[in-house]
Amino acid sequence: MIRDAVRLVGAVVVCGLVLAGCTSAGGEPPGPTPAGTAGARTTQGPSPTAAVDIDPADAPTTRAQAAALIRDVIPEPSAFGPGAVRRSPYESDPGRWPVLGDDCVWRQEALPKDVLATLTRSYEIPASAARGPLRLSAVVTVHRTAEQADWENAEVLEEMMRCPAQRLRPDEVVTSLNDVPNSPGESGNDYADDVLTELGSYTGAETGGPHPYIWEQTRIGRFTLAVSAKGSKGWTRTDLFDRLRDPHAGMRARLRAVMERDTPGPSAGTKGERR
Repeated sequence: MIRDAVRLVGAVVVCGLVLAGCTSAGGEPPGPTPAGTAGARTTQGPSPTAAVDIDPADAPTTRAQAAALIRDVIPEPSAFGPGAVRRSPYESDPGRWPVLGDDCVWRQEALPKDVLATLTRSYEIPASAARGPLRLSAVVTVHRTAEQADWENAEVLEEMMRCPAQRLRPDEVVTSLNDVPNSPGESGNDYADDVLTELGSYTGAETGGPHPYIWEQTRIGRFTLAVSAKGSKGWTRTDLFDRLRDPHAGMRARLRAVMERDTPGPSAGTKGERR
């Protein structure tokens, strides 16, 4: 299938060029937040796995329900550890969606029909005497179907291969991008339908560079959850992974909790609790 071919090529590129072991587990508009609609889709769609343990019948079906779920799942600044604060603007426009153009520049466009709701929050650990500012983000997106969410993950890989250097804003670029995809059962992934980790280098007008850049994205059924970090002076790649680990895991845990809370019991004719 198309997605599997893209995943294989992406994994070979990453493992061959930058990583030993490929064991990382897996998001900031207008940069590579949930992958946009860049790239033509063929009539042969992806072949997603069944949602790990979320009953599709229990997921939101309206934009209002999806938006409410997102606010229950997306983290507050404190999730990123000591010193993390809101950046301004703190939240993205819920009616817009980031798309990577043919020129490898990210821009905002109207939310596509296959997305019920999406939200990005932006955070920062302010500069100190020893370190520059660390820019962080979290993204939650609810698609109408698992297949559409699967395309989002597939497009992250396609975009990396098409544009290994991408312009996030006029004064921000990421370069040398490589992705590590993990399907269920690979590299300890027993919690998601797909996990992507994107690594690269970030350069900004304020922070200089290049510095480490990380984007991590998880798909669980119709949901994608992502976190990102753009480094600066004094921040190592390990530091970035450490700051992203708990917020990313927390989003997955809250998604499970929300789905359990909102799932009727078996007496209501459902399949019962899946988590």
